[in-house]
Amino acid sequence: MQYFAALGLAPSLSLDHEDLERRFYSRSRELHPDRFARASREEQQRALEFSSVLNDAYRTLRDPIARAEYVLKQEGVDSKEVPPDLLEEMFELNMAREEGENIDGRLSQLLSGVDAVLPPKFAKWDATRDPAVLRDIRLDLNRRRYIGNIIHGHV
Repeated sequence: MQYFAALGLAPSLSLDHEDLERRFYSRSRELHPDRFARASREEQQRALEFSSVLNDAYRTLRDPIARAEYVLKQEGVDSKEVPPDLLEEMFELNMAREEGENIDGRLSQLLSGVDAVLPPKFAKWDATRDPAVLRDIRLDLNRRRYIGNIIHGHV
């Protein structure tokens, strides 16, 4: 888990945002490429590469959804499966939309519902490292992405 290691963190789905930010700025100051201006080319290149990884790590880990996607990928949990009940519900919502009904509120509620179940599941995986919990999170994130695509008109 390169991103977590870059910030001196253990892999976790639940992070303290203030601690993450402190670690990022501390590491950034410590290893910023400008501090290696008089170092060898090799050391300058390493500092530049680490700075790039550090920026990517911070950008990914500060967002709970991006962090979860990153952990799932690192743990090899990659599925595009969409829960069958969601497909049926989305079919009904799309039909309602085609009939001129405004479904934005219902879609926002669905998205909020998914967002509400994620933090407890993140905490459960952090405590147990149970692969079944990650698979469940994967389904929720797939559900979230699918709903988001409909909200943004991509489906």
